[in-house]
Amino acid sequence: MSQASISEVSPGVFSLSGVLDYLSAPALRDQGARLLKASKLSACVIDCGGVVKSSSVGVSLLLAFMRDAAATDKALRVSNLPKDMREIAGVCGLLEILPLQA
Repeated sequence: MSQASISEVSPGVFSLSGVLDYLSAPALRDQGARLLKASKLSACVIDCGGVVKSSSVGVSLLLAFMRDAAATDKALRVSNLPKDMREIAGVCGLLEILPLQA
């Protein structure tokens, strides 16, 4: 099974780490949705600096987290997007949609 996790490392900052693929995604999807919903802050960050490897599933997870944040009226930013995820997002035309932190 793929090793991956999402956890709150400081208020409103969530660290996404490990291998993002079809094996790890279902648990990450559920856990990330719960964490975003539970956050009391109006703006949150998903820090992808700990992602070791990602398939297109990782980009899909970020899109799902964007929907979760929007559903609870929270702003969401993505930081430290790894090269492989950035390339996948670019091929899919999603770089303009992802709320990347400068």
